Amino acid sequence: MEALTKSPRMRPWLWRGIALVVAVYVVAVLALMWWWSYEPPHFDVVATAQTRAAKHEPVVTGTVMTSALMTSAQTLLDKRGGYLSNDKFPPGVLMDNVPNWEFGVLTATRDLVREMRNKFARSQSQSEEDVDLKEADPLFSSPNDRWLLPSSENQYRKAIAHVDGFLTRLGKNDLNGAQFYARADNLADYLDLVSNRLGSLSQRLSASVGQLRLEGDAPVDATAPATAQSQQMVRTPWTKIDDIFYESRGYTWAILEQLQAVQVDFAPILERKNAVVSLKQIIRELEEAQRPVHSPIILNGSPFGFFANHSLVMANYISRANAAVIDLRELLKRG
Repeated sequence: MEALTKSPRMRPWLWRGIALVVAVYVVAVLALMWWWSYEPPHFDVVATAQTRAAKHEPVVTGTVMTSALMTSAQTLLDKRGGYLSNDKFPPGVLMDNVPNWEFGVLTATRDLVREMRNKFARSQSQSEEDVDLKEADPLFSSPNDRWLLPSSENQYRKAIAHVDGFLTRLGKNDLNGAQFYARADNLADYLDLVSNRLGSLSQRLSASVGQLRLEGDAPVDATAPATAQSQQMVRTPWTKIDDIFYESRGYTWAILEQLQAVQVDFAPILERKNAVVSLKQIIRELEEAQRPVHSPIILNGSPFGFFANHSLVMANYISRANAAVIDLRELLKRG
């Protein structure tokens, strides 16, 4: 090799060849990054549930929600480029938007499977847990960035298989098998968790321009001057602006599918509580939060400045959806 590099005839061709290989590799990596950087489209929860039911039993209460859970998790793993959060090599290791979107979807998936295990699949607090959901919950809780065996994908696929087992037994409508209790109190508890998630995301998104927050949990004396109150400026680092934005996109993508399934499985409860319009309002706000992002980067302009602030726009839609979720939850709790 040393003789080749020292040869006046071979040296230019050698370095040109190396440069060509490096250039092709860089172009290939950039092309894959562009091809993989996308958000999967939404799916029809009813049509998907009917397709799955055709393999098992007729559609019953809970089939649509369980199917939506499975389809969201499978989309997470089988979308273009596959699961990227645990990639250790280019181009996946160089990407952060899609992994944060994946984490948002995974958060919503974990919440729903835990609610199904603890609430929807049990008639009361003293009831026995469903055998499949009991296995699926800890599998979905596996670290999202594990690449050594067992990898994150393998754990999540095992969890999906257990949820599929629950769906199969649910479709048989056997009193001794899987059950799904579509009650108002169960739905209110689920919405309480969704509200907490949306509220947290709204605060994190709003911090893109900085927020002045009171420190500590002690009550504030309203008569004291503002300078005497303990305050803290919270501002998201500019390197994390797009991370929080795409995590919010992923969470709202999954929650939108789940609430569309709620609209079907909990239809009698919603009609009896006159809550159908309230749920449709939440779905509409989440649909607005999923509108395409036409900018190549997430802009972080000032609130009333010249440039757009995508984080504040997303926070606005999420806050409105959260307010509607709170109203719906209170409506379900009334007699």
